[in-house]
Amino acid sequence: MTETNNAQVSTRRSSSSRARKRKPKKNQLPLGIGVAVVLLAFGIYLSTVSGKLALFWLIGISFGFILQKARFCFTASMRDPYLTGGTTLTRAVLIAFAITSIGFTAIKYGAYVKGLPIPGQSYVVPISIATAVGAFIFGIGMVIAGGCASGTLMRVGEGFHMQVLSLIFFIIGSLWGAHDFGWWKLNFMLKGKAIFLPDVFGWFGGLVVNLLIIAALYIFAENWENRKNEE
Repeated sequence: MTETNNAQVSTRRSSSSRARKRKPKKNQLPLGIGVAVVLLAFGIYLSTVSGKLALFWLIGISFGFILQKARFCFTASMRDPYLTGGTTLTRAVLIAFAITSIGFTAIKYGAYVKGLPIPGQSYVVPISIATAVGAFIFGIGMVIAGGCASGTLMRVGEGFHMQVLSLIFFIIGSLWGAHDFGWWKLNFMLKGKAIFLPDVFGWFGGLVVNLLIIAALYIFAENWENRKNEE
């Protein structure tokens, strides 16, 4: 009993010591208000230059706020199932893909029936082994950096110094890639085959096939998490 009491007293003293050493949190409300005022003022200034710039500014701020609060990161959606077994973010990404697939199909089909150029048609590029190799390399880079482009930008805004370093080399790599893009496109990318699902299955069929693939991945992700929780 004496040894137990001594251990309890020692634990309480250790906890009290840590509590005394812990610095009180600073009130960040004034800083937040100041930042909000600056953002609002800059948005008003942009509106005097161009309404479109002000709209882009508002969308960018809103998008960053949502990313930060949702902790949304494409890297985590692919990484977490292997590291933790959790697929919540993975399924959220799949739901986002499903919603955007429906929306973009509606936009493209609307242009198609009117005889207008299909938006984004120029981005339907051939796929080949270069696509898989590029995706694999980019995936390695995202895991090492600890985040995708959106996750990196979000954490830079939160003040993570390592993500600033990742962002610098992200920019360097993007500029380098843009400089050599023509050579890669001519010698590797164009050697594949372009696949536009509406050309293969029709507009409705292409959307259904796309949604079925997403649904299959969603079910697989959910079963994966349940199996990991049972282990």
